Amino acid sequence: MSDRYELFLTCPKGLEGLLAEEATALGLQETREHTSAIRGSADMETAYRLCLWSRLANRVLLVLKRFPMKDAEDLYHGVLDVEWQDHLESDGTIAVEFSGHGSGIDNTHFGALKVKDAIVDKLRTPDGERPSVDKINPDLRVHLRLDRGEAILSLDLSGHSLHQRGYRLQQGAAPLKENLAAAILIRAGWPRIAAEGGALADPMCGVGTFLVEAGMIAADIAPNIKRERWGFSAWLGHVPALWRKLHDEALARAEAGLAKTPSWIRGYEADPRLIQPGRNNIERAGLSDWIKVYQGEVATFEPRPDQNQKGLVICNPPYGERLGDEASLLYLYQNLGERLRQACLNWEAAVFTGAPDLGKRMGIRSHKQYSFWNGALPCKLLLIKVTPDQFVTGERRTPEQRQIERENPVEVEVVERKLNKNGNPIKPEPVVVEQARLSEGGQMFANRLQKNLKLMGKWVRREGIDCYRVYDADMPEYSLAIDLYHDWVHVQEYAAPKSIDPEKASARLFDALAAIPQALNIDKNRVVIKRRERQSGTKQYERQSAQGQFLEVSEGGVKLLVNLTDYLDTGLFLDHRPMRMRIQREASGKRFLNLFAYTATASVHAAKGGARSTTSVDLSRTYLDWARRNLSLNGFSDKNRLEQGDVMAWLQANRDEYDLIFIDPPTFSNSKRMEGIFDVQRDQVELIDLAMARLAPGGVLYFSNNFRKFVLDENLSQRYAVEDITAHTIDQDFARNGKIHRAWKIMARS
Repeated sequence: MSDRYELFLTCPKGLEGLLAEEATALGLQETREHTSAIRGSADMETAYRLCLWSRLANRVLLVLKRFPMKDAEDLYHGVLDVEWQDHLESDGTIAVEFSGHGSGIDNTHFGALKVKDAIVDKLRTPDGERPSVDKINPDLRVHLRLDRGEAILSLDLSGHSLHQRGYRLQQGAAPLKENLAAAILIRAGWPRIAAEGGALADPMCGVGTFLVEAGMIAADIAPNIKRERWGFSAWLGHVPALWRKLHDEALARAEAGLAKTPSWIRGYEADPRLIQPGRNNIERAGLSDWIKVYQGEVATFEPRPDQNQKGLVICNPPYGERLGDEASLLYLYQNLGERLRQACLNWEAAVFTGAPDLGKRMGIRSHKQYSFWNGALPCKLLLIKVTPDQFVTGERRTPEQRQIERENPVEVEVVERKLNKNGNPIKPEPVVVEQARLSEGGQMFANRLQKNLKLMGKWVRREGIDCYRVYDADMPEYSLAIDLYHDWVHVQEYAAPKSIDPEKASARLFDALAAIPQALNIDKNRVVIKRRERQSGTKQYERQSAQGQFLEVSEGGVKLLVNLTDYLDTGLFLDHRPMRMRIQREASGKRFLNLFAYTATASVHAAKGGARSTTSVDLSRTYLDWARRNLSLNGFSDKNRLEQGDVMAWLQANRDEYDLIFIDPPTFSNSKRMEGIFDVQRDQVELIDLAMARLAPGGVLYFSNNFRKFVLDENLSQRYAVEDITAHTIDQDFARNGKIHRAWKIMARS
């Protein structure tokens, strides 16, 4: 075999330039970049070194042959001509990977089969012995790439992808691949910072991938030093003595690196479930003395290195792929920006994000940005120097003002450290950095919120209302519904019309969300954001999250449980407050029936009003359990029945009488537990007739729904006394939205 080989190194898209630099430094010559790969020439020692030391490559492919190919026969014979007995025993195992198409091969499986057949036929012995296929751990992994009529046949020296270092057996929900994490660290300047003795902190470290990769760079540990099985381990061209020499050198470098004073590397993670997996990964990497992980929220993040050294703050905050997901993360990015400004002055920072618009909301400028791909998702790496001249205050400053600021920087450090009477340093007072001001649009939105609060203030205090709507798309360009639940805020973002530029819609949404905590004087960690789109069926009742966090609120002398995070709706329809209060006033001594009861808030009010009994019917076990908790919270467990079932079927089977009935049906329902499909417009007459059959003489039925196009069937007015009471069931906080629901009082004709 030749002393020099052509090598292909594959990598994630976007890392080609970095990989070319790294591979050249490791000895690759005549390096050229391709999409998601580089190529060059090298001897065997360099090929081994690339396998061992490349932090960025996925695979190291050694090219055996290039040949022109017009069809499947050319492919078969081109592979057959290779002296495969120099590479594999006849009883060995192979796996074949095929990429590309053309030359009559449009199916990669077919192409791989042709390559496999040629190798097997070449090595088949007279007595029929031949190699077998092992896709998991083959003796030889063969790769054929078809590129514009040329076949490039290679051996995969790496085996499993090189990003699989072996330390990360446990991972979080959306982990970065190790080689991408290493690339981000290199772009962020960590090798330089580590060499200067700097520190590293990750405020949302997950299971510690950045931390371990940073530790291996700082300690001069070869990323794949612990790998036991390679693509060349059973290759007949393998030179074990050469490999052992390189591996021993790497072990010696690692030992020397770990003997140095450890770099200060710390990770912080809010999710307690990830702390131990992160520590386990660090231990497997042999870096427990260098890296520590603690539980902590971003809002309280503050790196405190042992020697007060500065360094690099690096993180990969979560980012949503839809605008609604991104919105809920605005405050996380704002918290991150605040902590950088207040606790990390004169550090460098690197924020890797798939949502650059959120990165802009941190209140601090990036001086450099790099484009990356995380799988199929385009991402940006924002590099930041955490100095006051990079802070975004929202003011429009002239170039002259900026020059004055540069010449007269804000004092942010205590230069002379004061000592106490024992000679120990006195901890300086924390520097308070002014938070970023609102944009013009954000300030306008804040003004509207504060105006609404003031207008409703007297009414809220007079009525003793704990939960109410403070804003409902008052300004069309800010299409949100904002509800106050005591000291929490529930925000629903309505999807913008398709005619609105998505970037403008995104900017307005972020402006509004930035204004909410300031305008309402509420901790941003108590703001919950959801996206509301046109819902079909029971989608609005489907679980969105699983936090299980319930908040107790009060209304009309009763206590109710709401859940702001887990479902699109919270368990309490605020627009029905007047209806619930009406039921409470009229319920004394009456038998109350609540159909489509949801969390049975109306039943709690009826019980508070002195109802003789309440019966609540709903199809959902989840909501009936919630209803049970609402009743129990108020001491109303007795004489209050909860019935699980399809309302229509339940009414047909029931023979009891009720004095007061409330029906608030969904617009549409197709639950698996019910027969057929419920449509409120189509099925209203049957529903009301069935309910009226259960109404006692002199009783009252209240019917309500929020289908905006709903029209009450005129035949009902001919059979019953029907009164539209909508105007009496809409409180001040929903006065702007007269179509929030429609309501009728229905009685038997006398």
